[in-house]
Amino acid sequence: MGMRLPDGLRSLRRRNFRLFFFGQLISLIGSWMQTTAQQWLVYRLTGSELSLGVVTFAAFLPVLVLSLGMGVIVDRFERRRLLVITQTWFLLQAAVLAVLTALGVIQYQHVIVLALLAGIGNALDMPARQSFYVDLVDRDEMMNAIALNSSVFNGARIIGPAIGGVIVALMGEAPAFGLNAISFLAVIGALLMMQLSPFVPPVRHGSGWSELRQGLAYLVADRRVLGLVSMVAAFSVFGFPYVVLLPVFAGEVLGTGAAGLGALLAAQGVGALASALGLAFLGERRSKGRMLFASRALLPVSVLLLAVSRTPQVSMLALVLGGYTLINQLAITNTLIQMVVPDELRGRVLSTYTWALGGFWPIGSLLTGWMAERMGAPRAVLVIAGVSAVMALAGWAAFPEARRMD
Repeated sequence: MGMRLPDGLRSLRRRNFRLFFFGQLISLIGSWMQTTAQQWLVYRLTGSELSLGVVTFAAFLPVLVLSLGMGVIVDRFERRRLLVITQTWFLLQAAVLAVLTALGVIQYQHVIVLALLAGIGNALDMPARQSFYVDLVDRDEMMNAIALNSSVFNGARIIGPAIGGVIVALMGEAPAFGLNAISFLAVIGALLMMQLSPFVPPVRHGSGWSELRQGLAYLVADRRVLGLVSMVAAFSVFGFPYVVLLPVFAGEVLGTGAAGLGALLAAQGVGALASALGLAFLGERRSKGRMLFASRALLPVSVLLLAVSRTPQVSMLALVLGGYTLINQLAITNTLIQMVVPDELRGRVLSTYTWALGGFWPIGSLLTGWMAERMGAPRAVLVIAGVSAVMALAGWAAFPEARRMD
């Protein structure tokens, strides 16, 4: 018998999804602690805005290069096993970062190499994770499961940076990295405890390259999916990466230090969590296509507010709104793709989504850091606000098929 839970939490009636939900909650708190500590470490070591963008570029470059090919692997092998492999990989990366920092030998180039290694894991983890929902819930529960998983991600975004900022301020970066390494044991244990149907290897249809081309052919042929993926790619370059400059805002514009950086990241998490919970409880009652385009229109408003703010309170308000619009876009886009993609192409098509998000983000991060080096962080964010507004209008005009999706 399933658990008696409100309809907005209906995916949690599924034992496997509950394990995934709570395992990720613990692990993601650790990951956000590491994100906060690593951003502060890099800025402390270099004092450079561009260096922040370079680290993000290094972390996501493997996603850009490898993610599409990883979609073929996701469609061929058991997704749970793939996720256990990637989580173990992340655990080792965090442990090495903790040891190097604790010994006082950490250098900027070490962070770059470890970011690249984490990116290799993410290239596989992202499409495998997105495809894993179909193993945990029924198709009509997909929107609810994605929204609830986003709530985990963003609840952790509130807790993790706040804890991470305090730990860095009191004890330095190494303890935050070490706690993150330990936290991966929670999600690995949850994956191993799941009771899933026996995995049946799919019938192979030619080489890996030909299977990849099948997925790309589907993307090009379906204007709805093409529009969704294209806009994620565009915003990943010219919209979302403004967040890489938050250490500069905390350190120089607002003068709030490491603890202030944690507060800014937590504020973004508050907005993102509100978005995820709103979608979980109310998302099925509204047109998803229209909600998606409304979220795109709100993003430049939030970025503009951050650009002109000179007080922590207004900056946190801007980031609450920014977090809300970001997660609305990504969760709705993910759901719409999941609803229309054929099961036999799920890994390959979703790899194009993760490629557009994680692969193009490093390009945007590098561009954002470069602009901030030359014109200052507030002016760079002001440019991002203007470009985001243009992209929102372009998406509305170019892909009417996507905005009609329910």
